[in-house]
Amino acid sequence: MLLGLPRRCLCEFIGTYFLVVIGCGAISVDVQTEALTHIGVAMVWGLVVLTMIYSIGDLSGAHMNPAVSFAFASVGRFPWRDAFAYAGAQVAGAFFGAVSIRAVLGVGEDYLGATMTILPSMSAWYVEAMMTAILMWVVMGVSTGAKEKSITAGLAVGAVIAMEAFVAGPLTKASMNPARSLGPALASGYFANLWVYLTAPIVGALVGGWAYRLVRVVDGECEAEDA
Repeated sequence: MLLGLPRRCLCEFIGTYFLVVIGCGAISVDVQTEALTHIGVAMVWGLVVLTMIYSIGDLSGAHMNPAVSFAFASVGRFPWRDAFAYAGAQVAGAFFGAVSIRAVLGVGEDYLGATMTILPSMSAWYVEAMMTAILMWVVMGVSTGAKEKSITAGLAVGAVIAMEAFVAGPLTKASMNPARSLGPALASGYFANLWVYLTAPIVGALVGGWAYRLVRVVDGECEAEDA
């Protein structure tokens, strides 16, 4: 089902809003109650991505991440104009999601799920770039054009998000998403190392997207990738 750009952007806004409300909300709730634990928070991130893909994957592609949109555009699966429009909708959705958490829980030591790291800045940058490259590799493998809409897409992408949250969550919060980091930063006023979370996921997604594109070659020609 092909929607017009404004309606697809609305889907991206809503999807990213829910992503932040549930994902960052889980971080905030765990800080205040210690009920979820690191394992529970990681599983929540995987599950919210899975469910959002199943709900809007056939409408907008369920990118919910500017790095993913830009990577799709860079390999020719998505128009650049649409990618920038998606990015604006995703950042807006993330911001309003963080504002919604703040309205309920206030600003505590968790900074509304804002991304922070226990590593030096450059080490955190490499972790975020590597994690996003892996994520984008998987996304490329299970998507059709720029749409994540198959039965396996939700499971595969949700699983890789959960796995990476298990591994990198304690180190960098495993953002892999500039919008997911920028929204809570704007809502909380916590901007430490924000440059890491705005740049590393984009670079990582480009690396992962192009690496996958290079191996998907048939008789010297890139395999057809219709949007």
